[in-house]
Parts: sequence; C-alpha cells; structure tokens
Amino acid sequence: MKTSGEPRYLQAFISKMKTEGIQPIVIDTFAYYYEKVAAGEKGFIYDKDIRPLDPDDIEDAKDASKYADAGEKVLKNVAMIVLNGGLGTTMGLTKPKSLIKAKNDKTFLEIILEKAEKLNVKLCLMNSFSTHQETISALSKIKPSIAPRLFLQHRFPKILRHGFAPADWPGNRRLEWNPPGHGDVYTALLTSGILQQLIDEGIIYAFIANSDNLGATIDKSLLGFFSEKGFPFMMEVSERIPVDFKGGHMARDKNGHMILREAAQCSKRELEKCRDISQYKYFNTNNIWIDLRSLKNLIDRHRTVKLPMILNPKSLDPRDELSPPVYQIETAMGSAISIIEGATVIRVPRSRFFPVKTCNDLMAVRSDCFLFSEDKNFIVNPARKQNGKNFNIIIDLDPKYYSKIDMFDKRFANGIPSLVDCESLTIIGDVSFEANVKIRGDVVINNRGGSQAIIKEGAVIEEDINA
Repeated sequence: MKTSGEPRYLQAFISKMKTEGIQPIVIDTFAYYYEKVAAGEKGFIYDKDIRPLDPDDIEDAKDASKYADAGEKVLKNVAMIVLNGGLGTTMGLTKPKSLIKAKNDKTFLEIILEKAEKLNVKLCLMNSFSTHQETISALSKIKPSIAPRLFLQHRFPKILRHGFAPADWPGNRRLEWNPPGHGDVYTALLTSGILQQLIDEGIIYAFIANSDNLGATIDKSLLGFFSEKGFPFMMEVSERIPVDFKGGHMARDKNGHMILREAAQCSKRELEKCRDISQYKYFNTNNIWIDLRSLKNLIDRHRTVKLPMILNPKSLDPRDELSPPVYQIETAMGSAISIIEGATVIRVPRSRFFPVKTCNDLMAVRSDCFLFSEDKNFIVNPARKQNGKNFNIIIDLDPKYYSKIDMFDKRFANGIPSLVDCESLTIIGDVSFEANVKIRGDVVINNRGGSQAIIKEGAVIEEDINA
C-alpha cells in the first residue's frame, strides 16, 4: 500500500525487483534515487555551484616515483578489479568488448589476465548480465593460471518518462532493465561477498579500471604513494585535450570538496561550459584506488553507497527510437570522491589512459604506435618519441565503411599499416589495405569513386591521396 508522501509507483518497482530476487540493499538504493526522479530531480550539477580545480592543489605522479619500494612491499595486499560489463555495441558487437582482439592477436581479457599473472595479484571481474556467460565461456578456453573471481553488476528497472511507472515490454523483458553504471561496483562487491573475502585474505587496497583501457595497470609508485599517504580513495586524472570535450571533468563544490561532473550531469544550457577544456582542465581516467577497509566502513555506516545520480533519457529499446521514452538511473564510480572524506586525485600521464571506444581507437591500439614493455605495460613505441611525433595520433575513419568491427577487420585483413611516423590519418570512402603499408605525417586518403580503392602491398604514403 502506498504510504503518505511516497511516489505513486514506488511499491510497483519494489515488487518488480523482489520478484526478480534482487537483494534488499539494491532495492533500497534504487528507491533512494527513484524518489529523487519522481520529485523532478534531473541529477544536474550546475556551473554556479562548482569551480575548477586549481592545478597547484593536485599531486603529480612524477612526485610519486620515490614510493616504488613502498608499493613493492604492499603488492601482496592489493587486488585488481576490472569492470567487464560493457558490450562492443558501438563497434557492432553483441558480445563483451573484452573479447575483441586488442593487440598482438590477444583479446583485452587475455591481456588483463597476463597483467595480473605478471604482478601476481588477485583479479576480480565485474560482469553485467549481458557479459557474464560469455566471459565464463572465454575463461574456460583460456584456462588462466590465476583464475579471476567473477561478480555481477546489479540491475535497475527502467522508468517511463511519462508518469514514472515501471517500463513494460512483453516482447523482450530484458529490455525493461538497465545496468546502473559502474558506480554499482561498490554495492556489487558487498553483495557478492567478495569485499569481505578480500579483506579477510589481507587485501587492503584495490585498483579498479575499465577492461578497454590498456593503459590501466597497477603502478608500484602510485600504489606506494596511496598506501603511505593513507588515502581512503584516489582517482587518477589527466589533462583534457580537444578530443575529451564531450567527457566529464573534475571540479570543487562550494564546500571545497572535489566532485566529478559527468557530461550527462550538465544541462543543455551549460553544455558549452562543461566542454570548455581551458576552464575544466582535468578528466577522470576511471583508474581508481580505494582502501577496502574504508569502503566497508562507509557501507556499514550508511548501509549503501549513495553516489550522485545520473539520469539518462533513452528509448526503451535502444534499437527502436519509436519505443517508449524511459529514464535509466545510473551512477559513476569516480563520483565517490565527493562522499569519501579524505579522498584525493593524482595527475597521471596520458599513457595511463588508452580506452577503446570506437574502431578509430582500435586502429591506433593495434598499430605499431604502441607496444608492450617487458613488464606487460602498454607504452608508446620509443621510436615514435625519438622521431618527435605527438603522443596522440588522430585517426578518423569513414563510419560508413569502418564503424563496425567486421567491416574494419575486412579492410585491414592483411594487418594495420605502420603508423609509428604518422601524426594523423583520415580516410574518406571505401579503402582496403594490403600488407606492409607505411603511413607518415598527416595523410588524407579520399576515395569518392563507386568501387573500393586498394592500397598496394609495401606502399609508403606521405601525401594525400585522391582515388
């Protein structure tokens, strides 16, 4: 029965979640956010309520190098937690993104497993209900020497934008639910029992990162710095460049606390201010260090982790724009910085951030611009540095022919061209590459013809091509 002051459909949501066997703490967390939505809150963080971070207030990773020995000593007390809930939908896949071939014919998952093995640290993977079974299947074939612990991200019911009732979609009940964002990692660690297991096994610290970020690894200097300083939470940030204009950024609130403002938390009227990289200079790499004891204490005090809300307007069926408009309640892992007393950020080089969101990114990662060091770290090819090339290569592939992984792989079936001496590459139209092609400088390949253009084996391209 609806109680006085309670949103009209709250009990319907609670009943729906109970029927699905969702744990009480997750239901309570959803109810907390749903009441905000029903009251008209959008989750926006307004410019008038924040100010940019002062660069002088931020620690720099260069100053952490003296803590490497301290990091070595506590390596036995750290676990790596990888967010493995994403599908490669932007690249035309319906399977976990971590199962895409990333580098040297190895998948993201295989590379992550190798990192954990090299460091001899415990590895945990947070899967979503969309990636769990395929990840289990992939692991059974890989047979890693250190088996990762798997735990599941929770689910939130989608909310109809008109009236705030539970979404109903009989044709595919799975579409009535959405992942609640990577901010759910804290609650999922608790409900899975893994948080307590790790603490009981002497694991004090966790390094959390995305599966598609090859630059994310446990750095002993950063670990030592984090442990010696006694921080409960530390976020790695880096300086924004023009390609980061759409992402979130760091700021301080009126009380001086650091906060993370995601792009979805910017109102349309303030979108340009959010994108101003000259004002908001730092973005969250989503590489997070957390003291698990502090996390457990926080949950014990508040029962759950109440992060700032992100309210995403979507279509109920993401493949059908005519399906009912819904809201998805989500949270960001990094936003915990605003609720954990004593949390901090540290400025890290761009080399800690190599996410693969599109086939443009995948081409760069697969190319000879980057390689693995002896200790399995993903680094810029030293030859690129020696030749004075920029760290970031700009790649713009025609989405009509390269946006989906099968289209991309078909056109680079003989291997990615050498890009170690390339500053930028733009491809317009349908172009296929034979083996051992080299591209240097700034190049535009433009094929406006009706048939596919082919770059012949061994070609060296240093100027624009109009096919």
